[in-house]
Amino acid sequence: MEPPKDQNTPEKSSSGSCTNCGEPTISEPSPLASLPEMSPPPNYRPIRAPAINLPHNSQAIILSPVPHAEQVPVLSPPYQFEPPVKRIHSPDDIRRFHESPSFNNFLGFIVSLSESIRGHKISDPCHVSPTVASIVSTLDTLLQWIDEIPPVQMSSRYGNVSFRSWHERLAERGESLILEILLLPDDESLRGSTIEIAPYFFDSFGNSSRIDYGTGHETNFAAWLYCLARIGIVEEGDHHGVVARVFVKYLELMRKLQMVYCLEPAGSHGVWGLDDYHFLPFIFGSSQLVDHKYMKPKSIHNDDVLENFSSEYMYLSCIAFVKKVKKGLFAEHSPLLDDISGVPNWKKVNSGLLKMYRVDVLEKVPIMQHFLFGSLIKWEE
Repeated sequence: MEPPKDQNTPEKSSSGSCTNCGEPTISEPSPLASLPEMSPPPNYRPIRAPAINLPHNSQAIILSPVPHAEQVPVLSPPYQFEPPVKRIHSPDDIRRFHESPSFNNFLGFIVSLSESIRGHKISDPCHVSPTVASIVSTLDTLLQWIDEIPPVQMSSRYGNVSFRSWHERLAERGESLILEILLLPDDESLRGSTIEIAPYFFDSFGNSSRIDYGTGHETNFAAWLYCLARIGIVEEGDHHGVVARVFVKYLELMRKLQMVYCLEPAGSHGVWGLDDYHFLPFIFGSSQLVDHKYMKPKSIHNDDVLENFSSEYMYLSCIAFVKKVKKGLFAEHSPLLDDISGVPNWKKVNSGLLKMYRVDVLEKVPIMQHFLFGSLIKWEE
């Protein structure tokens, strides 16, 4: 049965103004809506017109090629693990990274994860290897620590200092947690990889000094998973489980950290960001909904759809969470997400978000200046 249609959609007058609020309804299309593929169905009326003040890099997103899945090149022993270091300091460094095999392989890994969940609900059966189960158990342990380290009473809106205590425990016990995952294959040669893999893990959960979290930290978690794939701990057959079990658990953990310790958005675009904290669940979630028989991008405006299906689809879960934590009209506090709801199908949303992730995250010096390079994610001179 098709989800009920939203009855509160504003009518559009012939003059190009909304009959409810009088605001203009005709303006320049959003980056994703501008991609030529197909026109919206004739009976679709957007909740609001695409935004007038577009992000400055919309043309770069439109012109960017759609990333493709890449098979992770697995390293063979003898390994030469090394402490990863920062290499990106300027736009020239960004360009060098983007022209390297390391970049294509890393972004291709994210595309492969996205494709693995295509058409699947979160609860659908999937292969759960001992490695995937161990990672989920580790994230459950980190969730439990939040209950053991309650926030202190503070007057400020953001930045509860108890987060630093949580992060201190992570620094103290994190390496032993990683070793439990690494040594599952009973391969002692992997023990030394902690010197390289642990820094990505520690940077996956926010910054303890600034008490903030953003897409750069989320990218570090993806890089940590990629490093596990590089040494053969995570295999291609695990990708569905990595998204449906590991990343869903990671998202649960990060939302709890954000809410309990009031983490500040790190480098937020403000109202013109896709989301204050996350990007990847929108990519994975839109892939889940590709070719869905009933739900369309515009369905995010139907509260019944969000209530009944957000537990199964990450994209809807993200929208429901945004509406929970932000007050006011959705079109005003999340105009970019509102614009994307006017895209005619989920396949176009997914490809557009992959392009946007490349441009808005992986090409941004303020984000990527913290990214680390070692033997698993190599810096090509």
